[in-house]
Amino acid sequence: MKFTDGYWLIRDGIDPHFASCVIEAEQQGNELVVYAPERHIRHRGDTLGNSLLTIRYSSPMRNVIKVRIAHFEGEINKGPHFQLENDPAFKPTVRITNENAVLESGELSVVIDRGYGWNNSFLGGGKTLTKNLYKSTGYMVDRAGGPFVKDELSLSVGELVYGLGERFGPLVKNGQTIDVWNADGGTASEQAYKNIPFYMTNKGYGVFINDPGKVSLEISSEKTSRVQFCVSGEVLEYFIIYGPQPKAILERYTALTGRPPMLPEWSFGLWLSTSFTTSYDEKTVMSFINGMEERKIPLSVFHFDCFWMKGFNWCDFTWDKETFPDPAGMLSRIKAKGIKICVWINPYIAQRSPLFEEGKKGGYFIRRKNGAIFQTDQWQAGMAIVDFSNPDAAKWYTKHLEKLLDMGVDCFKTDFGERIPVDAAYFDGGDPQRHHNFYTYLYNKAVFELLEKKRGKGEACLFARSATTGGQRFPLHWGGDCESTFEAMAETLRGGLSLGLSGFGFWSHDIGGFEGTPNAALFKRWLAFGLLSSHSRLHGSHSYRVPWSVDEESADVCRFFIELKTRIKPYILKSAKEACEKGVPVLRAMFLEFPDDPACSYLDRQYMLGTDLLVAPVFSEDGEVSYYLPAGDWKNLLTGETVKGGCWKTEKHGYMSMPLLVRPGAQI
Repeated sequence: MKFTDGYWLIRDGIDPHFASCVIEAEQQGNELVVYAPERHIRHRGDTLGNSLLTIRYSSPMRNVIKVRIAHFEGEINKGPHFQLENDPAFKPTVRITNENAVLESGELSVVIDRGYGWNNSFLGGGKTLTKNLYKSTGYMVDRAGGPFVKDELSLSVGELVYGLGERFGPLVKNGQTIDVWNADGGTASEQAYKNIPFYMTNKGYGVFINDPGKVSLEISSEKTSRVQFCVSGEVLEYFIIYGPQPKAILERYTALTGRPPMLPEWSFGLWLSTSFTTSYDEKTVMSFINGMEERKIPLSVFHFDCFWMKGFNWCDFTWDKETFPDPAGMLSRIKAKGIKICVWINPYIAQRSPLFEEGKKGGYFIRRKNGAIFQTDQWQAGMAIVDFSNPDAAKWYTKHLEKLLDMGVDCFKTDFGERIPVDAAYFDGGDPQRHHNFYTYLYNKAVFELLEKKRGKGEACLFARSATTGGQRFPLHWGGDCESTFEAMAETLRGGLSLGLSGFGFWSHDIGGFEGTPNAALFKRWLAFGLLSSHSRLHGSHSYRVPWSVDEESADVCRFFIELKTRIKPYILKSAKEACEKGVPVLRAMFLEFPDDPACSYLDRQYMLGTDLLVAPVFSEDGEVSYYLPAGDWKNLLTGETVKGGCWKTEKHGYMSMPLLVRPGAQI
């Protein structure tokens, strides 16, 4: 959100109140507290009619500093709140002199200048990371939209910003305006399903804004050398997280916000879907499974999308009897082949569903402020939305899922969770603006915890679309509704790289694209990319995604790359373990592994799968691909050939090949 008109002027309708200086600094327990008025105090009269910001600095763990900026402390924060961890044994150091006030947390410190003006620095390892400068910190009143608290952190020359969730535009976020606000907008716009108020830079630190509501960021877009972030209300809270290496930043960020548990080994195999609006029954399903078996393509999971339930009844969690007269028998026949079962669900209950009346009587749905159930026809006719802030509603919802697990279902695709109203009231009395993004956390948490209870820890697995901070605790997530084009394939990868730089360890996408029907060239190239991701799923909208529905060579390509993934599975599982223990994603931006190589800073058409395998998907009809290979002697995984790095490569590849290079000195 922009408050200025250029560098000098304030926008019409905005009343600014900037921190101008420090009038007092004091230690309160383990906190450093400073008081910053909007005007310099020349005499006692200046203390009147002068806004005062109270800024508290503390540290929940080593190398992490929390900043809390408050205008009116009496505002009621109804929640919800992110679940954050801390190290109760760690104590920061506070020092106050006439010149400055300092809070130290390990190698990270904040230095508050007590002289003239507002000029504070965050130091890491003794070097300046970022600063608060003139007019950085402020309480801004929009006469039409209410109050906001904002802060700005300086960007140095060459500093680049990454993260903020699964975003499909440029990997480097400089120059962008980003609103952290979940939306069901596909993969081709500025909207995103997984908005995470966390970014990191290539200068050794990350920033987490601790607010589940809308966070608006101007990333060298309002002021070219600053990142501004703001939230509505009277309080802004954020954390500075020191690395200095990007992996260390992620390790500390996920120590604060949570890490994923290990996923079951079967989840890393190939998933096959019925697709969305296609016509399917048991005969169709078994033809798909048998067709994969006949072509010697190993299958791990079969997924039933929406129409396993009757139309207009989503969700009633009941198999459509006309299409599936013997669901329990069908599931047992599939499972006899060693294949796991996934079914589609969402958190919406259509009015025609028999569960609507149950939810209405139980008070299990989100309500409008006048007490009526919030209903809409957008997606399912008359649908209501389960209120997961009500523990009884979560139990009621998961009770119906439990019946499916008892029938033989192994996991759930937890779709949707983004179109959550703000003109609403929640059971827990929480702020509906804060619940909008947070809804997905409660939704996926309820389902994941049921799976852990019924299937055991280490066997729980979701296939989720929406997320917010902490959603990485409930893996895994997929990229959402992309088109069937090479451009969409590239934007999908950008989304996955950005999500990985936001603390999410596991990620998948719809091989071949969701909307539309891929041509043979695109499908075969996407197969290679999809089968060299942490998780791999064949899924579409109105056309099947069994490989031979495109052409028989697609079946050969699918078999080739799933066999390759199977051969390197021990390596992938090792990378997955690192994601669980340290928060480092399986699919990694080149910048994450090679932060000191400036050529890797902007790369978003290639990635590292784990620490040691470079993957460069082919995004062209003719098989030509250009990629950058960092310095050293790399080994081609497919041919064993040694390849010299430190330069760009341009190659042509057939469908059974792509650039797959093993890091110098590594073994896969």
